[in-house]
Amino acid sequence: MFGTKQGKLAEQLIAKFINKTASIAVIGLGYVGLPMAVQQAKAGFKVMGIDIDDSRINMLKEGKNYIQDVNDKDLGEMIKSGRLGVTTGFSCLPQADVVIVCVPTPLSEMRQPDLSYIKSAVQEIAQNLRVGQLINLESTTYPGTTREIVLPMLEVSGLKAGLDYFLVFSPERVDPGNKLYHPKDIAKVVGGITPLCSHVAAMFYKQSLNTLVIVSSPDAAEMTKIFENSYRAVNIALVNEFMLLCNRMGLDIWEVLDAAATKPYGIQVFYPGPGVGGHCIPIDPAYLVWKARAYGFQPRFIELAEELNNQIPEYIIQKITTVLNDNGKCLNSSKILILGVAYKKDINDIRESPALKIIKDLQDKKAVVQYFDPYIPQLSLPDNKCLLHCTELTGENIAKADLVLIVTDHSSVDYQFVIDHAKLVMDTRNATRQVQKGREKIIKI
Repeated sequence: MFGTKQGKLAEQLIAKFINKTASIAVIGLGYVGLPMAVQQAKAGFKVMGIDIDDSRINMLKEGKNYIQDVNDKDLGEMIKSGRLGVTTGFSCLPQADVVIVCVPTPLSEMRQPDLSYIKSAVQEIAQNLRVGQLINLESTTYPGTTREIVLPMLEVSGLKAGLDYFLVFSPERVDPGNKLYHPKDIAKVVGGITPLCSHVAAMFYKQSLNTLVIVSSPDAAEMTKIFENSYRAVNIALVNEFMLLCNRMGLDIWEVLDAAATKPYGIQVFYPGPGVGGHCIPIDPAYLVWKARAYGFQPRFIELAEELNNQIPEYIIQKITTVLNDNGKCLNSSKILILGVAYKKDINDIRESPALKIIKDLQDKKAVVQYFDPYIPQLSLPDNKCLLHCTELTGENIAKADLVLIVTDHSSVDYQFVIDHAKLVMDTRNATRQVQKGREKIIKI
């Protein structure tokens, strides 16, 4: 393999990885890209981070951090040492030995895959592509994207993947706020256009990660990531459906799930909540559904899970209405205090948070809404010009609310304090499970 032209290119590039003389470019400095850029700089590489957002670049140049999972000290040291540079331009790409694409992959208004960010990044790479580079797409996308979209765009340059340069898909596995697993300890899946592409990418990641898993193709790597998040979406939908049924039957879903979790085999327990959030779980299954249709296949189970998860915020609104009615009030003009608007606990990320839909629906029904979230100082709702500011979590503010709705169970909140001062508390996360006094005020979903 190493006696061929492409083998010699691979050998030269791998040598640069080992002696840390390779230059790395990371396109997209969000929740995936910035941690990746810092990680590679800490591993000893010279890294250039690229983002079209001027405000991000200006903050980084000043050593200011905007991603909670990135260590402030690490970021500052990498910027100050010059191992990590940042820019809004792409002029550094010809000098890069490795280009990693970490851009968003949202859905369109019609809930179809929006690959515009990937295409934009790849177009810039294609215009600067040179012999001997490793190009790696990390953005979550449907199976076939690397082969059907990225590869043809790059080969307009006249260079051939696997011969002149190396192309792989290696899905990000970032879990914002997770302190249990360090990125270097999470297995890295790699699928190349050719086996040599996979080998080169594996040798690159081996410099900063502990475990590599090489699959047969980019398509297999893409499907791996889609499966991981579809698995979570489907299981969340299952427990949400059990939650709805337990509510009808007068059973406590949390008691049921905690008991089920004691079985030592054959079960992984998920828990219900106000809906799914984050960039992955609400988005990725829709990418798979869209792609499956091209093969004449309808993934009904996944579609049903998406439909059920999307209905939960509406169920929350209905339950709030019923609880208020039972206490002699209507939703119109009632004061609702939302606790937590991030999509999960102890992070500052509101992407696809169910709180956004819940707040908008409450406002549409003329409720007076305030929120408290120690990580989100202000909140702009989609399709709504209203800008909300985080209120203080004082006994007075809690007491003014007709109902307190716990959407996100941040660890820093004193839930006994909340219960002590609240009239009613609806708990969508079982955050109040340790509360001893005032449990008669608590309504579980």
